[in-house]
Amino acid sequence: MLLSFRVENHKSLREEQQLLLTPVYEDSRPRDAGWEAVTVAGIFGANASGKSNLLDALALMRETVRWSMRDNEPGGGIPRQPFAFEAPAAEEPSTFVVDLALDGVRHTYGFAMDDERVTEEWLYTYPKKRKRVVFERKGDDFSFGEHTPAKLRQVEAITAENTLFLTVAARTANDEVEPVYRWFSQGLALASESRRDRPSWLGRGEAGERELDSLSRLLRAAGTGVVGVELVEDEAGRGPAAGVRPRSMADRRRETRDSAGTPAAQALVHSTFGSGKSRVLSQLLSEVMEAGGSDTLVFHHVEAGDYRPLRWEEESSGTRTLATLGFEAQRAVEGGGVLVVDEIDASLHPYLSATLISLFRDEKHNPKGAQLVFTSHDAALLGNVLGEEVLRRDHVWFVEKDDRARTSLYPLSDFKPRSDENRTRRYLVGRYGAVPDLDDELFRDALRLRTETPGAGAGAEPKEGSLW
Repeated sequence: MLLSFRVENHKSLREEQQLLLTPVYEDSRPRDAGWEAVTVAGIFGANASGKSNLLDALALMRETVRWSMRDNEPGGGIPRQPFAFEAPAAEEPSTFVVDLALDGVRHTYGFAMDDERVTEEWLYTYPKKRKRVVFERKGDDFSFGEHTPAKLRQVEAITAENTLFLTVAARTANDEVEPVYRWFSQGLALASESRRDRPSWLGRGEAGERELDSLSRLLRAAGTGVVGVELVEDEAGRGPAAGVRPRSMADRRRETRDSAGTPAAQALVHSTFGSGKSRVLSQLLSEVMEAGGSDTLVFHHVEAGDYRPLRWEEESSGTRTLATLGFEAQRAVEGGGVLVVDEIDASLHPYLSATLISLFRDEKHNPKGAQLVFTSHDAALLGNVLGEEVLRRDHVWFVEKDDRARTSLYPLSDFKPRSDENRTRRYLVGRYGAVPDLDDELFRDALRLRTETPGAGAGAEPKEGSLW
């Protein structure tokens, strides 16, 4: 589980900000679940206040962990986006830290980087609640704990200045770092990209018969008019829902991709390139296989007795959003991972958003403690939907940007709210901050499309084509 995330000097997050997921109120911790953190965090705030920047920081941390060994050429620097409105920020490092509970053991992993190199990096574990150093890095200097094996220490020699030690160690089969690397690569899902686009999991062969059946039932239950979903091999340019090959074609390509990880394939790579490179090359082979293909979803509709199939590109944005989030939520709940969603209310009715959130709050449907972290503008989610409380008091966070373009993140619990107060109303009237500082008259003037003639009085009739 994600216990906390800290970030500093990324986009509008100039000072260190922390999203802390440990419970504040005892009623947020289910009695029978044994969770160490809350399973939902909703982040609210005005437009351009920095909500998406917080999620983007977590996304950048994940991508740097996963791909710094592949993407960062020696001497090629490190891609990042420091705070843009103060010149010194460009010279200062950006810092990212997560606290995780993995298999009952707390792990703290973090790194700092500037445009050229990793300036700091560290990994600590807390077996039996006592701190144990796995490794620490300051520039080119590495140090290791007394229990760190020699094999992991040797990774120092092959770690470039702009590459994370954790990435190199994981790609060379070091068990000490595997749990943290696996959390970034498999336990953290980001649904912040445009949900109108073809979802990335279609090309990765992750939607099998069971997943498609669950997706069909979800869309039927939501009243979308969809009665079934099918994964097909797409051929572009042949008309609506045409140009599809039998699904077995997608199955065969998926089997080919999966074969990259079989013992036979691993043995071939090992015998050809040696044990030092076999893990890296096998993973890269799997990534190449993932990139191929063009599977798409076909949604089967029956309206007034008429049957009509629609491809992904033809389906409504609301149905596509629900399909994407439904699939990602299912994977997160099954694996006990973290699902991060930017603007959960985009194209979704509040009833559907609230129902999705409730799935993560219910220990019976979420026995592994999967977590949902999302942003939203929908104040209805702060109150009751269909007679049920959507978010508890320590599930709610706000972001606000000051007059120097700096974002601050703070929890609702700072206001010591009563459990029965009307949080929706109090938020909308500004009691918690994090609402637009709107100049109503200027806003209205900016939207007027009047084209008055010189000298026309206030009572002159607007010309044709104006709004007022």
